[in-house]
Amino acid sequence: MITSFDFLPTVVFAVVMLSWFAFVIVFVAWKKPPSGPDSKREPFSILGIAMQGISYLIVWSAHRPFFTPIAKVGKQFEIVLAVFTVIVAISSVWFVSAAVRRLGKHWSIAARLVEGHKLVTEGPYGIVRNPIYTGMFGMLLASGLAISHWIGLLIAIVVFIVGTLIRVHSEEKLLREAFGAEFAAYQSRVPAVIPFLF
Repeated sequence: MITSFDFLPTVVFAVVMLSWFAFVIVFVAWKKPPSGPDSKREPFSILGIAMQGISYLIVWSAHRPFFTPIAKVGKQFEIVLAVFTVIVAISSVWFVSAAVRRLGKHWSIAARLVEGHKLVTEGPYGIVRNPIYTGMFGMLLASGLAISHWIGLLIAIVVFIVGTLIRVHSEEKLLREAFGAEFAAYQSRVPAVIPFLF
């Protein structure tokens, strides 16, 4: 007998795919104002970018049969997990979008400072210092819960964390050099990526 719960994995998959579509639009179609020339770059951040990319590749490659739950659990837990996954996917897109808008001309893929760079600490940057990475992690987690085998998801999370640590270290090295005590004060009061944890 087919119940309405049997469609949950399909609905979650659809929401995550739509969230990915919106997520890509934020990065590709966002028309940022023209930025000035780089005053400093941190090339080591490219390794972190590569590792984050590999983590997404792992999540999508180590998938379980499509439209099935990540584990055999009771229907109530399956509903809770489905709702959690949908909330994480949608809120991740919103968080990244808000962060990119707040950064404006300072936003870039690789770690860099531009002439006249300002330290942004408002909006999502008042919650975590790296809200784009928070949103990226949310999308990784939502994707994994929607399509991955749980072992693949765990491996992807570890790879993503290592890549994110590299990027945070690279970017914050530039910010410490540029903003000194102002950045140190900000760093002491706002977590790096995950509220209340890290």
